[in-house]
Amino acid sequence: MSRPEGPIRLLIADDHPVVRDGLSSMFARDPDFEVVGEAGDGAEAVRLAGDLRPDVILMDLRMPGMDGVTAIAELARQGTATRVLVLTTYDTDSHVLPAIEAGATGYLLKDAPRAELLRAVRAAAHGEAVLSPSVASRLMNRVRTPGSGPLSRREIEVLELVAAGSTNRQAAARLFITEATVKTHLLNIYAKLGVGDRAAAVAEAYNRGLLLPSPPDGSP
Repeated sequence: MSRPEGPIRLLIADDHPVVRDGLSSMFARDPDFEVVGEAGDGAEAVRLAGDLRPDVILMDLRMPGMDGVTAIAELARQGTATRVLVLTTYDTDSHVLPAIEAGATGYLLKDAPRAELLRAVRAAAHGEAVLSPSVASRLMNRVRTPGSGPLSRREIEVLELVAAGSTNRQAAARLFITEATVKTHLLNIYAKLGVGDRAAAVAEAYNRGLLLPSPPDGSP
């Protein structure tokens, strides 16, 4: 999806006012960006996203009340076009994978240099996947380790759509997530099933009983 011309409209969601102020000041110095709002928790971020329609939300993960992952999932459920770029201090599997599965376009750490953060927001605004080096390495390690756990509910949903002939774009639209997120799910699926492409993943899923053949027309 193309982005309207003009400054990239940003919403900053973080429960620390000092962090919000610092980020707002940093982006205010660049005419390519406009900070349109700030949120102190996930629920406020979801509400402001609906009111302000920002291009990108910089989303912290650990916030009181509704956390970042829950907020990302709620935005996806609502079909919000806003891209979410996670900006956090945590890069463990228990933080990275749920955020990406929920629909985050990118995942960056708070120690990222200013230039890297600006590039990441620009990329996220155009729907490109953005991952910090440590997060990218973590995902690559999972891809290189076959059989690394059962498929998640969302991975099964992606695989069902692939088996039905959906493209990545169609699957993303059906699940209210980005194409980049669908690709990440597929990489995880390939790793867990020990396969290298879509067709092999579908075949292996049928072999393991993860997918069930559709009943013939007219059957009960």
